[in-house]
Amino acid sequence: MNIVITGGAGFVGSHLAEALLAAGHSVVVLDNLLTGRRVNIAHLEQRPRFEYRFHDVCDPLPDLPCDALFHMASPASPEGYGRHPIETMLTNSQGTLHALQLAQRHNARFLVTSTSEVYGDPKEHPQSETYWGNVNPVGPRSCYDEGKRYAEALTYNYSQVHRLDARIVRIFNTYGPRNSPEDGRVVPNFITQALRGQPLTVYGDGRQTRSFCYVADLVEGLQRALFTAGTQGEVINLGNPAEFTVLELANLVVRVTGSRSEVRQVAARPEEIAQRRPDISKAKRLLGWEPAIALDDGLARTAAWLGEELGLKASAAER
Repeated sequence: MNIVITGGAGFVGSHLAEALLAAGHSVVVLDNLLTGRRVNIAHLEQRPRFEYRFHDVCDPLPDLPCDALFHMASPASPEGYGRHPIETMLTNSQGTLHALQLAQRHNARFLVTSTSEVYGDPKEHPQSETYWGNVNPVGPRSCYDEGKRYAEALTYNYSQVHRLDARIVRIFNTYGPRNSPEDGRVVPNFITQALRGQPLTVYGDGRQTRSFCYVADLVEGLQRALFTAGTQGEVINLGNPAEFTVLELANLVVRVTGSRSEVRQVAARPEEIAQRRPDISKAKRLLGWEPAIALDDGLARTAAWLGEELGLKASAAER
């Protein structure tokens, strides 16, 4: 298959590109490197079935051969969408339209990556795909929350009007190699602090819960969501249903890295989400998918990569 990935130089997109090439597909990555990194795909650029094009999806997409399209372009971390709120909203509105138009021209399968943030601060726990959410449209996260909600609505309506073979995947907290230490997500934050011997900063009382999916598990789920028969028009949660408090995560990171860092609680951030855990019943039923990699194993792999990235590979063990 000829497959296009918008945002394919990002954390998850680069892993997806790698997996699709390994499966024998031809892959074109479109990315303007607003938050993606060219280094994430550097090891792919000499492969014969891979192509990278610098492109902003807010501009119409080039008319590429396309049997399937993964629309992943968007800042996705607190630092990313916090620095680029307007670009985040435009990427999820104009960019989604342009991606849908390319897929329609070629009668291609289409998958848009949404986020668990569309559920907001949920009043339903765990969150299933039928839950409509509790989102503040003018809050500090609104550019991302509402951008993704718009992308979902546009994908749904476009597919209804044009009979496009489209589906929506809501991604829950994901971590792993190539998760930038500067992107503001809790796992790379904690591991970076632990490797540097700095206190692990926990916002608020640390009792807020999250679920953490290793990137290889997520990428397997994304491929199944696109390629499995019967997924047209579906909204599917992908994430790990194992739930941990942020304090539990901090203590596990200290143990896995061998760090002597302390865990320090600081003031809570505005609109901190109290609970986040996916109901993945639909993914199990439709895709035969569930995560396989345990948190301590995934953290160890991520710490090894971040240690190399930061030049701190042996420092935690030496303290």
